[in-house]
Amino acid sequence: MKILAIDTSNRPLSVALLEDQTLLAENTTTVSKNHSVALMPAIEEIFKQSQLKPEEIDRVVVAQGPGSYTGLRIGVTTAKTLAYSLNKELVGVSSLAVLAKGVQADAKTLLVPVFDARRDNVFAGGYMWDDGQLKNVLPDQHISFSKLCKQIMGKEVCFIGADVAKFAGQLKELMAGQDYRIASAESAVPRAFNLGTLGLLKEAENVNDFVPRYLRITQAESQWLKRNPQEGKKHGPYVKKY
Repeated sequence: MKILAIDTSNRPLSVALLEDQTLLAENTTTVSKNHSVALMPAIEEIFKQSQLKPEEIDRVVVAQGPGSYTGLRIGVTTAKTLAYSLNKELVGVSSLAVLAKGVQADAKTLLVPVFDARRDNVFAGGYMWDDGQLKNVLPDQHISFSKLCKQIMGKEVCFIGADVAKFAGQLKELMAGQDYRIASAESAVPRAFNLGTLGLLKEAENVNDFVPRYLRITQAESQWLKRNPQEGKKHGPYVKKY
């Protein structure tokens, strides 16, 4: 199966072309750019490198979230447009799982990828390797960093992500006496190759119904709900999908 993988969920931008689990071409940058401008040229470049044509792929795999609101919208919209126009399968993968996939560990280690969500909150999940497969054992969530540390207390933990450094002081205090480590800086950069290999194992989704997984409402929505509490109750299911 030939796959186009797209990750614009955070500051890094990564795209790749795979055939099953073989990497054909990949373009990853950590330089802060406007993803809306840089994404399509990056995709065009890997098609040139691999000598594939867009119509030759079988599915599009995209980092579905959590992450940057703008980045997720750009990646998901592009993936949906390509899948629809080329009549190809579409698959979404957790942006946190992509980070976890880049770190090999024994079966006892809990991999905890972390994205800064501001105001001492994070997006985080828990993953473990089981017989060569990456398993999600702690659901992706939007949570305060202190509560996250309480959830994983007593476990052998490996934190992953460039944003972990922002919580270094809290880590020493909250995880005092616990067995934990921080993955290398190289592992903190999400790779579209890892995204593609994870997407290879998932079932295709309905293109029209596919949406980003923000895991929280936007600040504007939060302020609106405070001003309109009754409307918030009325549209509760809409809010919960984030």
